[in-house]
Amino acid sequence: MNQRPRILIIYTGGTIGMIEDSETKALKPFDFSHLMENVPKVKMLDYEIDNIQFDPPIDSSDMDPSHWQQIARSIAENYDDYDGFVVLHGTDTMAYTASALSFMLCNLSKPVIITGSQLPIGEVRTDGEENLITALQIAAARNSDGTPTVREVAILFENYLWRGNRSTKRSADNFNAFKSNNYPELAKIGLGIHFYHDALYPLHHKAPLEPRYDLDTNVMAIDLFPGLNHEVLRHMLNTPHVKGIVLRTYGAGNGPTWKWFIDAIRETVKRGVVVLNVTQCVNGGVHANRYMGGDLLAGIGVVSGHDMTFEAAITKMMFLFGLGLDAAEVARRLPLPLAGELTLNPHTCPPHS
Repeated sequence: MNQRPRILIIYTGGTIGMIEDSETKALKPFDFSHLMENVPKVKMLDYEIDNIQFDPPIDSSDMDPSHWQQIARSIAENYDDYDGFVVLHGTDTMAYTASALSFMLCNLSKPVIITGSQLPIGEVRTDGEENLITALQIAAARNSDGTPTVREVAILFENYLWRGNRSTKRSADNFNAFKSNNYPELAKIGLGIHFYHDALYPLHHKAPLEPRYDLDTNVMAIDLFPGLNHEVLRHMLNTPHVKGIVLRTYGAGNGPTWKWFIDAIRETVKRGVVVLNVTQCVNGGVHANRYMGGDLLAGIGVVSGHDMTFEAAITKMMFLFGLGLDAAEVARRLPLPLAGELTLNPHTCPPHS
């Protein structure tokens, strides 16, 4: 006799559980009981569902690495007791959280499905009810041999399941708010849930979950734009205590070829600051040797981020520095995949420093 799936919901806040303030008319986070009262269909799933709630629930614009640690600990501490996990989260920083958790939950072999909504769950036309129910179904899904169908951190929104560390929020208005531009969907949701097994993260070896909680936030991002001047760039590059910089470049990883620009980046790398090159484009990635601007950056020690999203790049940098690695080792590991975040053959989880 098959046991009922056991799913743990981690409710952080976000639009899905918000309610309108009677005075200001602004949306504010509410509690989990309010959310569940508006989704009575959950009982029809016949799952054993428990929940953990942030106290208080937060708007996802307030999400920070301490909250990622809280989510990761909730999963790790309950890992053996549940078949899958659903994280309810606001959309604005969802891709950052998904990326961070994918690195922090090393050797993950169970589903961690992150979802939310564009409209509060109490609204008549809400997308929250369908997203919650579908996320629970995906978290409970099993292969014919009884193993979990999904064994990674994924974002479920409307019609698609995406790899979490490949996803980006693409719309503030549409129900299909997320997109993975450089990696195919893991599942398509219509009348049923159709999984694309070739796209799902493979289980290379069975090993116990090994969570890594430490994150180093001494990182920053610099966006290139026409008109960025010498003084402003040097001021940003010399920000105190910064260990790593994600440089968001043009096209295939290109930057200006001006001598002052190249010299400023070269001096930063020589000081031991890791500079990671990711493209501002939503599709494609860094091809450092295609054009002179990218080739010059690669030649002075700027690391290629290949086809990583910005969200994956910045959280991966926090994660690697959080392991206590030195700049040279962080630079070596950044272009190597840890959890399917870029298009190269996956490597094993990094050892403790």
